Amino acid sequence: MSFREVKAEELNMNPFTKIGKEWLLITAGTDEKCNTMTASWGAMGVMWGKNAVTVYIRPQRYTKEFVDSEETFTISVLGADYRKALNYCGTVTGRGIDKIKEAGLTPYAVDGTEGIAEADMIMVCKKMYHDTIKPECFLAKEHDTKWYPDKDYHTMYIAEVTKVLVKE
Repeated sequence: MSFREVKAEELNMNPFTKIGKEWLLITAGTDEKCNTMTASWGAMGVMWGKNAVTVYIRPQRYTKEFVDSEETFTISVLGADYRKALNYCGTVTGRGIDKIKEAGLTPYAVDGTEGIAEADMIMVCKKMYHDTIKPECFLAKEHDTKWYPDKDYHTMYIAEVTKVLVKE
């Protein structure tokens, strides 16, 4: 796969569709060992003067261990042809198996982290902030009840988008 770098400001996409409907893969690790997971929650915008993304990862997700141990991670956007792979990556842990390979995907080394070679777009993200969602901070209490019946609150990561690659 061949990619070219573009400026984040040049992107022409709807983040509501990309994140909520088409989904993303969050990938972290090294070329020796990495893991990925499907995400359908997140945000894109500007934070602290930086182009930024916000992603949310539950504590039991294996990918969280990789995101926590590395300075960077990637967000890979795949086309509709990869919906089955996205479903797989959202339901299988990757502990004890090569989930990326089993999903029919290929790791893609970029800037000391890993993305997904089959992606239409890869964003390299440098962590700037993280925190765990706290039940006492919900103003709309119904979201705590609906989304966290097991009290497995997501960790929120705010990351600077340091590079954007698009498929050529």
